[in-house]
Amino acid sequence: MSAVPTVYAVLARQPVDADISSLQIAMVGASPLPAAVRSGFQARTGVPLLEGYGLTEATCASARSFPAAPRPGSVGQRLPYQRMKAVRVAADGSWEDLPADQTGLLAISGPTVFPGYVVGRGEHTHVLDGLGKLADGWLDTGDLAAVDEDGFVRLAGRAKDLIIRGGHNIDPAIVEDALLAHPHVTAAAAVGRPDVHAGEVPVAYVTVASAAAVTEHELREWAAERVAEPAAAPKEVVVLDSLPVTAVGKPYKLPLRVDAARRELSRALDGLKPVPGVHTAVEDGSVVATVDVCSPADEAAVTPILDRYAVAWKIVVKP
Repeated sequence: MSAVPTVYAVLARQPVDADISSLQIAMVGASPLPAAVRSGFQARTGVPLLEGYGLTEATCASARSFPAAPRPGSVGQRLPYQRMKAVRVAADGSWEDLPADQTGLLAISGPTVFPGYVVGRGEHTHVLDGLGKLADGWLDTGDLAAVDEDGFVRLAGRAKDLIIRGGHNIDPAIVEDALLAHPHVTAAAAVGRPDVHAGEVPVAYVTVASAAAVTEHELREWAAERVAEPAAAPKEVVVLDSLPVTAVGKPYKLPLRVDAARRELSRALDGLKPVPGVHTAVEDGSVVATVDVCSPADEAAVTPILDRYAVAWKIVVKP
């Protein structure tokens, strides 16, 4: 069978009250897989849960894992007749192939890669356009990854800003447009926040007019009433003095993803005594959480909580 992490998270909590002996392998994709979901499903069913990777433009499946060749941390090995590589994109748009195990933009080539998006219809056939995603037969996936010598792929986050909630793609623009329609909002940015059930959920950061008297709760309700799809309604709206931008003034969302992860993990660990310190940062293009604890016993209490999230993390014992 094949499903998204959200489905397996639900199945891991259900009793196995039917004969599932014919089920030999379960595949998972579409969004990052939390370690706790994998272990919970496998413990409940006895069926190995294997990750895969693909996207519609490459006919859905380009890499998958195999029980006989486990490679922890990877989403699997490239499938036959498909080529995968990591590239660095130069300022002029040209690509430079990266060596094995180095993180860059993931590109795919092969007979399954589409010839372009349908942008119109000519006299005899459809008009296709790669829309900047195709280069000499290679597809720009928009994902960051490293590919090792054996063709195993390790994802390192998304270069694009798409929010994936339970396998459902959410365009941040629909959240941002709803908030920007508020008379007091001067800027808005939506990002994905780690979530134990859906992988990630949308949250938003805004700036407001200096004299505005509007609360974060009011802004969240405003957006929920105006976002077309309920799944895209932001779970939280945070008001900042300013939103991060690049050196040339373009919006920069990575610091917001870092902050969203820190807020969520801090809330998840808040009930522990003593409360662990949570720090988040960017390493190799991915959000990584560092949790400070006081003893090995505290580390044992923190680990199962962190395992529920599809976020890279490490624990530091500081007596």
